[in-house]
Amino acid sequence: MSHAVQRRLVVTPTYAGWRKQALIALAAQWPPETLAWEDAPHQPQAAQIALDYAAPGDEPHAEAPCPGLPPAPPQVRVSREFAQLLREAAQYRSPRPWALLYRVLWRYTHGDRAGVSAADEDGARLHAMAKAVRRDHHDMIAYVRFRRSDRPGMPQYVAWYEPRHDVLADAADHFARRMGHATWCIGTPHGLAHWDGSALRITDAPADAQALRADAAADPAEALWRLYYQSTFNPARLNEAALHQRMPVRFWKGLPEAALIPSMIAQARHGARRHAQAQGVGDMPGKPVAVDAQRAQPQRPVPAALDACRRCELWRHATQAVPGQGRDAARVMLVGEQPGDHEDLAGQVFIGPAGQVLDEALKCAGVPRDALYLTNAVKHFKWVARGKRRIHKTPAQREIDACSLWLQEELERVRPEVIVALGATALRAIAGPGARLQECMGRPMRLGRAWLLATWHPSYALRAGGDDARGRVVAGIADAVAQGYQLAGSASENAGT
Repeated sequence: MSHAVQRRLVVTPTYAGWRKQALIALAAQWPPETLAWEDAPHQPQAAQIALDYAAPGDEPHAEAPCPGLPPAPPQVRVSREFAQLLREAAQYRSPRPWALLYRVLWRYTHGDRAGVSAADEDGARLHAMAKAVRRDHHDMIAYVRFRRSDRPGMPQYVAWYEPRHDVLADAADHFARRMGHATWCIGTPHGLAHWDGSALRITDAPADAQALRADAAADPAEALWRLYYQSTFNPARLNEAALHQRMPVRFWKGLPEAALIPSMIAQARHGARRHAQAQGVGDMPGKPVAVDAQRAQPQRPVPAALDACRRCELWRHATQAVPGQGRDAARVMLVGEQPGDHEDLAGQVFIGPAGQVLDEALKCAGVPRDALYLTNAVKHFKWVARGKRRIHKTPAQREIDACSLWLQEELERVRPEVIVALGATALRAIAGPGARLQECMGRPMRLGRAWLLATWHPSYALRAGGDDARGRVVAGIADAVAQGYQLAGSASENAGT
C-alpha cells in the first residue's frame, strides 16, 4: 500500500536536530513514506549531541511540528553500535540522509533489525555514508595546518579547511584535547570552531571568512619549514602513485609545502631522479676498508638461557620460548619447525592441532610419545595477524641459523641415535640450507654418529585436501617414526655386541 507524502519536517541540519524531529514522528507513528525532510535555512551551527542509548529524554518539552501531537518523545532504545552509525551518517552533507536515517530507525523500532546490516539495501547506504564521514574526519585531522596569528582579537593559531561533510565538531574536539591551553580557531565554509583554552564553541561561518582564510595562509615560520622539506626530498625515492594516494591533490592548497611539490616532481622526471643524492654522497670523505664476509657478520652474544635469547627478532612478538621435551636418554629425537599458537601460549611442544596429528601417527607406528625427545628447529612462534587470529609464518633461514645454538645443545645433550626431521625447515636446520625434503624422504642418511630420516610435518596433514590425502601424510609420518625406532634398536644391539 502506497502512502502520499502528507507532512513536511524541517530539520536543523545537525544530528541533534534530526533526532528531535525523528522522536516526535515516532511518537505520532508516522510511517517514513508519509514524510518529507528538509534542512532549515540559515540555522546556527551547534555542537552535535550524542545519542542517549537508554532512554532519550533530554528534550521533554520539544515542540511537535504539527498541532495536536504529544510533546513528549517516546522511549527509544537502540544498541550502542547503531547509535554511533546514525550519528556518523547524520554528518553526511550531500545528499542529506534524514529520510534514510528515519526509515532505518522506524524499521528498528518496529522489530526489523536488518536495516543496521551492511547486507541490507538501506543498511549498505547507511554504512557507506558513515564510512565516508569517518574518512573525512580522518583527513581533517591529518591535513589541518595551524598558522600563527598576530592580528589583534584573533586566537594564537588559525586554520582554514574545507571538509566534505559536517565533521568540524568532532575534529575540533580532537584538537581541543591535543593543544592544551593554546587558543585557536578553525574556519570552514559552513562553520567555525573556536577554542579559548578551556571551552570549545562551534558557530556559523563568520562573515569575514575570506579574511580568516587569508590569516590562515600567512606565517613567516613556514619559510623555514619549506626549506627543510625541500632539503629532505630524495628524487630517487619518489613514488608519484603513493604520493597522490596518501596525500590527494585536493588537500594540497592547505599545506605550506604544496607549492614546492609540482616543481620537485618535474625535476625528478627530468633527470634528478637518476642522479638523486649521488653528488652529495660522492663528496663525502672516507676510504674503503677490506673486510672479509665472515668478519663482517654481526657478533651475536650467547645468552645464558633460552628465555633470555635475543639472537633474532622473533622473541619480540612471541609469548615465550618453547624448549624441547622428553627423556635426555631418548634414542629417537623428532625435530619440528617451530611452536604454533597453542604451543606459544602453553610453553609445550606439539600440543596443538599438529600435535594431535603427530599423536595419531605415533599410535599407528606403535611408538609411545614418552619414549621420544620432541623439539623444534626454531624456539619462538613466528606469526602474522589475520583478524583476531595469529597465523603461522615460515621462519627465514637467518632465524633458523640464529636458533641453531639451541638445537645443537639439545643434540649434544640427548645424543640421539636417530633424528627424524619433520618438514623442510627442520631438515634444513639439521642437514644444511641445501637439503631438499622430496629428495631425502624415505632415505636414511648418516649424520655423524646418528641416522637422519626426513618426512612431512604433521601440519601438512591439516592442509591436505580430503581424508585420503590426510591419511597418506599421517601414514608417511608413522612409517618414518617406526623406521627410526627400528634403526635406533639396531644401533643399540650393534653397540651392545
